[in-house]
Parts: sequence; C-alpha cells; structure tokens
Amino acid sequence: MSEICETIIENNEYFAKELKDLLDLKYFPVAIKFIINEEDVPEDLENFDGKIRHCEMVKKAAEGSSFYATSKNQACKGGSAAIGLEKIPKKIVTGEFYFNLKRFKSIGSAKRTLNEIPKIDIINYGIAYAPLNEARFQADIIVLFATPKQAMKLSQAIVYTLGGRINANYAGIQSVCADVVAGPYITKTPNMSLACSGARKFAKIKDDEMVIGLNGENIGCVVTALQAISS
Repeated sequence: MSEICETIIENNEYFAKELKDLLDLKYFPVAIKFIINEEDVPEDLENFDGKIRHCEMVKKAAEGSSFYATSKNQACKGGSAAIGLEKIPKKIVTGEFYFNLKRFKSIGSAKRTLNEIPKIDIINYGIAYAPLNEARFQADIIVLFATPKQAMKLSQAIVYTLGGRINANYAGIQSVCADVVAGPYITKTPNMSLACSGARKFAKIKDDEMVIGLNGENIGCVVTALQAISS
C-alpha cells in the first residue's frame, strides 16, 4: 500500500469518527467517488450485486457496505443520469415523467424545474460508495443523513471560518442524487436537501432526517471548525 493511500485511509477514519461523534450522527458519513474509467475502480472494491436506486446505495454505504456501481446497477434512470452515469431519459428532459407522477401542474413547470436540477455532464464508468471510516479512496463527495439540529450545527461549522450564508438548493425531487452529490460536485459548495418522495420511500429516510452533501476536498476544514465550536 502506498504512503499516499495510507494517509487517505487514516484521514478518512479520523474525519469519519470526528463527524459522527461531534454531530452525534446515527450513521457514519458516506464517501462517494466518481470513477471516470473502468481501470480507475478503487482496489479491492467489488461491483454491486443487483439493481437498486442510487439513494438506496448511499443508505447501504451508511449502514456499512462498500462497493461500486455502474449504470447497469442503477434502477432509477433519472438519478443515474444526474450523477453522470448515463444520458438523461427523454421523458425526464421533457418534464413528462414528473408531470405524470402528478408532481407538477403542467409539463412546462416540470421541465423548468428539471432544467435547473444539477446534472454532471460527463459520462462516468461508475460510482464508488463506502462508509467514510472504511473508504480506501479519496472521496469526491461526503453524504450525511442528519436531523435538522445536526444540520444546524454543521451549518455553523461551514460558515465558522469565512462567514457568509448557507444557500440550500432543492426542489423536493432528485435529492440524494442531484441535490447532495451532483450539485456539490459541480459547484464545489455544500448543499442540504429535505430529501424527496423516492428517497424517503426506497432509502427509508426517516421523517426527522435530511441529507447533506459536503466536498471531500475540504472536509478537514469542516471538521476543524466543528471541533472549535464544540469545545
């Protein structure tokens, strides 16, 4: 194992423990990594056996599972497209899909919303998922399932050093895929979401839980700030 890899693993273990302990999280944070090419799959990570939704995969990782998934493993094509694993299906692009689900009054309002939802515009080979404390790779995005109170404390940590405001961006659809993975990856800024009907149904996100996406690149700054406001 290379020295760089050892450092990444040690940092992941440390940051995961600090986040879980300081925020009193029920689950460990989830490490997400975008795999551009097949040869980039992290060492010793196995392909997910089956086909479920991205939000369910994130929840499985929060509960302790590590794996990678390609578009073939993704049951929700809208979510799969948002995180850059395949092209967006036509019925989602046009707004028909969500209009038919009665989420919008018109196809136009559905399309307008879908136009503004974050989407990764390159096609990746796959996505790596793991609880952060066990991840053997550098996370691009770190996802947390949290209560509003825990999210409040995390918000305080995010603005601790540079100040400013938290600008949550969501629409009640495509939450665990677009809101807290694709969005933070594209903008390099954290985002919080109240989840969506699909994630609450299939990933079993509880009524008192929300989801948060952080950038793996600056997670050390967030943890340091959390430690400062928790002392």
